[in-house]
Amino acid sequence: MLKGTKNKWIYLAYYFRQLDQDKMRRFVRFASEKTGRSRWSLWADAIRSVFRYNTGLIDYFLFRFYEKTPEERAAWAGTGFMYEYHLAMNPLDARDILANKIRFYEKYDQFVVHAHCTIDDLHANNEQAVKVLRHPTDKLVLKDALGQCGWGIEVISKKEFSPEQLVSHMEQKGYDLAEVFIDQHEVLQELSPSGLNTLRVITQLNDHGGVDYLGARLRITINSQVDNMASGNMAAPVDLNTGVVSGPAVFSDITKEPVHVHPISGLTIPGLQLPHWPAVLRMTKEAALLHPENRSVGWDIALTPEAPELIEGNHNWCKLLWQLPVQTGLKDVLLTYLK
Repeated sequence: MLKGTKNKWIYLAYYFRQLDQDKMRRFVRFASEKTGRSRWSLWADAIRSVFRYNTGLIDYFLFRFYEKTPEERAAWAGTGFMYEYHLAMNPLDARDILANKIRFYEKYDQFVVHAHCTIDDLHANNEQAVKVLRHPTDKLVLKDALGQCGWGIEVISKKEFSPEQLVSHMEQKGYDLAEVFIDQHEVLQELSPSGLNTLRVITQLNDHGGVDYLGARLRITINSQVDNMASGNMAAPVDLNTGVVSGPAVFSDITKEPVHVHPISGLTIPGLQLPHWPAVLRMTKEAALLHPENRSVGWDIALTPEAPELIEGNHNWCKLLWQLPVQTGLKDVLLTYLK
C-alpha cells in the first residue's frame, strides 16, 4: 500500500482534474442546506479527508462524511485506498483479461452464453459473426471493448442495418464488439424491463487458495438501457446465503433517498428472490479460481431464464456499489487480506 503525504498530494491533484464540477456544486449546496455549515467549511473538510482517510473529494459527500464522526469516516474504503488495494490484489500485467472485454470472453468463454463477435469477425463474416447476425433476437449491444461503467454502449435494431452498414457504424462510433441483447429472467423483467438488470458478485482469493465472497449487489435500471449507478440507476444489497434482496435500493446521488418500491414498475424491492442462486455461487467460485493471478474481482452477471452467465469481470470493482447499498463502511473487510 502506498503511504505518505506526498502521494496524497498527487491524489488530490488527480481528484481536482477529474472532478465533476456540476455534481460537486450540487452536493456541496445540498450538504450545506442539510447541516447548516458553510460551503467553504465543507470544501475544507473534504480536502482534509483526502489526507486523513485516503478518500476522494466526491467521496466525502457520497459517504455522507458531513454527518459522520471521525471513527465512522475511518470505516469507509475511499478512492485512494481502493486504488492501492486493487494494485495489491490485481497486478497491472494480469488485468488485461478483465479490462479488455474481447480477451475476457476468450478467457472465460465457458461462463459466457450469449452470442458475440468482434468487428474483425464481422469483416471476415466468420462463424462468430454469423451467430450474431442470424440470431433471432433483433437487438444488438455495441461496445468499446475497453469501455467502463456502461459509458459508450449503444443498443440498436439489426433490422435497421445491413452487415456492411453495421461495420461502418461501428467504425464511426469506435465500437469493436457486438453482442446479442440478453433476455433476462422474468423476475427481473417484471422489476424493470427498460434494460438488463445485472448482479455484481465480488470474490476474493484468500491465503489458503480458497474463494471468499465480499458481497452481492443487484443493479436496477430506471428507464435506462444500462444499469450502472453512474447513469442514475439504483443498487440493492443481496443476501449471499439466500440470494434474496435484503434492503432498499440506493442511488449514488445524495439528494435522493433509498427506495423500497421501484418508481416505474411499482414492485417491492426488498424480499425479491433472485433466481439460480446456487448456480451463481458455483459459477463465480469457478471463475475466481480459473485465473488466480487476479485475486479480487467484481463479476457482472446476467440472470437469464435458463441460468446465470458472466458479462464482465472488474479488476477495479466499484467501492460505491459495494458500500452504499449497505450504508456501511467496509474497509476493515479488505484490511484483513492485506495483512
